[in-house]
Amino acid sequence: MPDEREAGFAYRSVVLHDAEDVVHPCELQVYDRLLDRYAFVQLPVSPLIDPAARLISGHYADEFTEAHARAMPVRSRLGVAMPCAGVGCGFARATLQVLADAAPDGAPFATDSLTEDYELGIRIHEAGGRGLFVRARDGTGGLIATHAYFPGDLTASVRQKTRWTIGIALSGWDRTGWGRGVGDIWMRARDRRSALSALVLVTAYLGLLGWLVVSIGDWADLYQPAPLDPAFRALLIVNGVVLTWRICVRAACTGQQYGGREALWSVPRTLVGNIIAVMAARRALLAYAASLWGAPLSWEKTRHHIPAAPPAPAASAQSVLQVASHQPSSVRD
Repeated sequence: MPDEREAGFAYRSVVLHDAEDVVHPCELQVYDRLLDRYAFVQLPVSPLIDPAARLISGHYADEFTEAHARAMPVRSRLGVAMPCAGVGCGFARATLQVLADAAPDGAPFATDSLTEDYELGIRIHEAGGRGLFVRARDGTGGLIATHAYFPGDLTASVRQKTRWTIGIALSGWDRTGWGRGVGDIWMRARDRRSALSALVLVTAYLGLLGWLVVSIGDWADLYQPAPLDPAFRALLIVNGVVLTWRICVRAACTGQQYGGREALWSVPRTLVGNIIAVMAARRALLAYAASLWGAPLSWEKTRHHIPAAPPAPAASAQSVLQVASHQPSSVRD
């Protein structure tokens, strides 16, 4: 780096954030404590909910909270490739230098990718580095996380998720492969399921619509449907129970972070999130198909709302260090 050459020193770490992020004041303490042992450290992302767009902006809170309370800690424990969120993450300087030395352009970040942050975590793992997802709390008990507003209108949200779908699920398949080992393959398959999930969602909603039409016809004596096969009825019941369980788990995760009111809002936001996912998958598939015929993949910039910074919590460095030292391989709530 030019600054290092001019000043005659080397940075110890590099931290990524967006300009609109609300950064927790204890964040650097976590990085300082752990980057001696890990190639990069990822903190949770806690989206801010816009009261004027509670359904759309809030569905990000539901998705990130569940993923960063359940999926990411498990992924970190397994030691498989862990994606970087692009915000709230710190990297060991030496790790970025290894990636830069191996890159043809001498840069650690893939500038031709729509999701270079996601790929960065994968590349670090493939280079032998270990990423760690950290859930630590400050002296007041607050979660050390990055807060930011996400899009609150439908068009902007679909554009943003289109880019994520292309970068992670479609072109990411070409760029990063499947890794090695059952754990890596399984996690990357989960990352890339969005396009297939959209197809399943459309099929499910069409099936639900068909069931409603048939039920109305039966009620009005216009149509007499055949009795359901017992095995098919049992399958519907099992699916209904699993769906209810999934919705309750997400509501519980949201409620733990945002309170009971937002937990209730997370139920209708499930439908909103599904609609956005289907619309984004359609746009992503069309754009990716066009790219196979030579059309460039365009970066669709998302406009962000910059929130006012909240007052800094009264947390001491010692309190964070004590949490971080409870377990050598992780930081627990």
